[in-house]
Amino acid sequence: MSIVLCNVASKTNNDNNVNNDNISEESNPVTIYRCRAPIASLDCMEEFSGTTAQLDFGRSTSLGSNAGIQIRTHATTTPGLRYKNLGKSGLRVSNVGLGTWPIFSPGVSEEQAEAILRLAVDSGINLFDLSEAHSGTRAEIELGKIIQKAGWKRTSFVITTKIYWSTKSEERGLSRKHIIESVQASLQRLQLPYIDVILVHKADSMCPMEEIVRAMNYVISQGWSMYWGTARWSPVEIMEAYTNCRQFNCVTPIVEQSEYHMFCREKAELYLPEMYNKIGVGFMAWGPLSMCLGDAQSGDKLWIPKGSLKSKSQSYSWIEDEVNREDEVRRLYDKARDISNLAEKLGCNTIQLSIAWSLKHEPVQCLLLGATSPEQLHQSLQALQLLPRLSTGVMLEIERILENKPVRPPPISTLALR
Repeated sequence: MSIVLCNVASKTNNDNNVNNDNISEESNPVTIYRCRAPIASLDCMEEFSGTTAQLDFGRSTSLGSNAGIQIRTHATTTPGLRYKNLGKSGLRVSNVGLGTWPIFSPGVSEEQAEAILRLAVDSGINLFDLSEAHSGTRAEIELGKIIQKAGWKRTSFVITTKIYWSTKSEERGLSRKHIIESVQASLQRLQLPYIDVILVHKADSMCPMEEIVRAMNYVISQGWSMYWGTARWSPVEIMEAYTNCRQFNCVTPIVEQSEYHMFCREKAELYLPEMYNKIGVGFMAWGPLSMCLGDAQSGDKLWIPKGSLKSKSQSYSWIEDEVNREDEVRRLYDKARDISNLAEKLGCNTIQLSIAWSLKHEPVQCLLLGATSPEQLHQSLQALQLLPRLSTGVMLEIERILENKPVRPPPISTLALR
C-alpha cells in the first residue's frame, strides 16, 4: 500500500467574495489517500503467480505433448505471447519468432511450409528469421511466394535476414560491395520493398569496421532496410561497431542474435544485458534445444546440443583428453535426464520446458523457434502457458540440476600483474 500526499486548495466562493490570497499555504488541509501503487506493465503480472520457494507440481495439465493435437484454424493470439521492443528501438516484435531454417529444409514440402507459416501468423507471431548461411536462397524465395499468396500486409510482419560471408565461397567478406549486392539480391528473392532488420552474420576480421558500419548506414539511408544488427559477434566487436557508428555519425545496431539455452549461458546472461544497458543492443536468442530439430522432439531420446561440449583442453596425451570428454558427456546426459524428469512432473516435455526457461530470462526479447510440421510448432507454442508455473522454486531446482550458472570473473588488478 502506497501513501500519496497532496495539497487540496480551498475552493473559491464568489458569492461571499472570499479572498484566497489571505490564506497561507500552511493552512491548506492535507489529505492522505491510501491506494495501491500502479502496475507499470501487464507483463509483470506473470511474476505474481507462484513466487514461493516451494516446487509447484500440481495442476499437471497437458501442454500439447500428445500426437492428437487440434490445430487452430482461426486467428487467435497464443496465450502468453507478448510483444516487446527490439533493443531500445521502437520496433515491436513478438517474444517468440519463427526461424525458417528447418521450415525450408529439403524434407519439408511447400504445402507443409506454408501451413507452418500460416499457423505462426494466426498464433500472433510477427517475426520471421532468414539465413542465407543455413537454408540458402530457397528460404527467401519460398517465403516471398507465400507472403504474396497469403496477401499479408507488409506492416503486419517483421523480416530479419543475415548477410553471410564464408571462406568457402567466392563471394566472401563484408566489404561495401558484398553488403550492398547481398541486400539487393535478398530484396529480389523476397519480392519485398525493404527488409526490417539486416543482421551481419559473424564479423570479418579482414574488413575495417568503419567500412562495415558505413555500408550498413548506406543501406538504411536508401530505404532497403529499417535497422541492422549483428549475429554471433563478441561483446568487444559489438562495442567496436557502436564506437565507429558514433564516430562517423552512422546508424547503430539494435540487436545481437546469439545462441542461448540451458547449456550455453555465459554470453547471454553476463555480457549482453550490459550491452543493452550501455548502448541499447537487444538480444534475439536461438538454440538447438529451442529449435526442436530432428529427433529432439522425441520424448524417448535425450539430446545434448553440440555446442554444449567444451573445447578440448590442452593435455599431455590424447587418451587423457578422450577420458575427460567421455566424463563430460556423461555428466551432460545425467543433467538432461534430470531435466526431462522435472518436465514430466510439470506436465510437459523437455523442449517445452527449455523454451519456457529461456523466455523466463529478462534479456531474451525474442526467442526463435523452428518446426518441420504445424503440429511441432503448436507443441512448442504451448510452452508459453508454462511460464506462470515456473516459480522461484522450480527455477532454483533447474539451477540445482544444471550447476552452470555463469559468474563474472573477479577483476584483476594491474598492480598484481607487474
